[in-house]
Amino acid sequence: MTENTSGQGAGTASGGAAGDPAASRPGGPLPGNGESIVVPPSVLAQQAGWGQDLPRQAPSGGQGEQAPQVFASTVRKKEIDESGYDENPGSAGKLGVILGTVLAVLLVGSGVTLYLTDKSGSSSGSQAADSTPTSAAPTTDPVPPVKDSAKVLPTVSGDFGKKATIDLPTEAADGSFVAKQLTEGDGPKVEKGNWVSVDFTAKDWTTGKDIQGTYEKGKPQLYQAGAGQLIPALDSVVAGHKVGSRVLVVAPPAAAFGAQGNSSMGVGAKDNLVFVLDIRQANAPDATLSGDMAEPPAGMPKVKDNGRKAADITPVPGAPDPTELKSAVLIQGKGHKIEAGEKVLVQYTGVLYKDGKKFDSSLDHGQAFSFVTGGGNVIEGWDKGVIGQNVGSRIELVIPASLGYKDKAMPSIPANSTLVFVIDILDAGVGAADN
Repeated sequence: MTENTSGQGAGTASGGAAGDPAASRPGGPLPGNGESIVVPPSVLAQQAGWGQDLPRQAPSGGQGEQAPQVFASTVRKKEIDESGYDENPGSAGKLGVILGTVLAVLLVGSGVTLYLTDKSGSSSGSQAADSTPTSAAPTTDPVPPVKDSAKVLPTVSGDFGKKATIDLPTEAADGSFVAKQLTEGDGPKVEKGNWVSVDFTAKDWTTGKDIQGTYEKGKPQLYQAGAGQLIPALDSVVAGHKVGSRVLVVAPPAAAFGAQGNSSMGVGAKDNLVFVLDIRQANAPDATLSGDMAEPPAGMPKVKDNGRKAADITPVPGAPDPTELKSAVLIQGKGHKIEAGEKVLVQYTGVLYKDGKKFDSSLDHGQAFSFVTGGGNVIEGWDKGVIGQNVGSRIELVIPASLGYKDKAMPSIPANSTLVFVIDILDAGVGAADN
């Protein structure tokens, strides 16, 4: 299930020049009328929250067939996403971000987003539903190099995994972009391109006011390090630090909101910000779960783990197609239960129920797949099957056609097909579209 970026695909929106991303999946868009939700850029700009108008960074590393375009929403969009960022950077594909953004704004109450906005004024993420940020021209100030010290720095107290206390000095910030490790974790070192979940506490050095962080929200920020999705204050500082580390970040305007500030967050023009980051978890793009795997219940397809290669899934010969969703936990995770509206990071393999023929696997593309739950961004069987599962679990789903592609034929998937998936739930948290 890959995205075709070479030209116009089937199912292009009327009058559009670009292909429907769903058309590059087996069989095209999800069942339904395929209508797009058209949102003026000015409206999306008002949901930008923690965005900054910076040049959009082109994906890197994509060659040949790209990462999965699984069960994307029916939103038609241009080959370059109108929202100004790729949900899965690098070799990964782009999924129905505009629809996910709008739905998530409706699903989720207050919160913040740290995602960039593109120059057209459209937003890659949504911010507090009750805030009214104003859009502004992009800053042209270059981001200064990151240092590990400055003449004067805030004082931080508190333990990793809890909201930090930030005491500001009486002196003004000197404009340095600082990332100073306060405590070192004992986990793996974060590499650029790793998926990370990070909790943060934030404060405006210029005004002395607190800024809402993830501890108030109760979920960490989930993003791909160094992918250019976040303001530089977070995007460019986690790589090189170990999981379990606490890092103090002092961000001058060019590493945060620039000369325009961010009125919705109470950040003024040219304000210096302070973040304390707790690096919770990191996953390489090809990460998979490990551990003793339980046998599926009788009547469900057998699963053979192949490490970082697609699992072998063997259906029960002659078994009738189910009429309801069937699920089994093969590896029980110990993380929190997935809620609707969360951004989830997974690896998956999908086969046909009738003969076990594989039609797609994220492991074949070497890139984990992310999506926002509960917003119609994936087929109904995925939303029903993933919500309520624990992070760190490997699950098997048998999805009847009524919760999949129904009577719509897809390349490699005949009409009215029952589908089988093995899904590793690697991580979950606050994402681009659920702030």
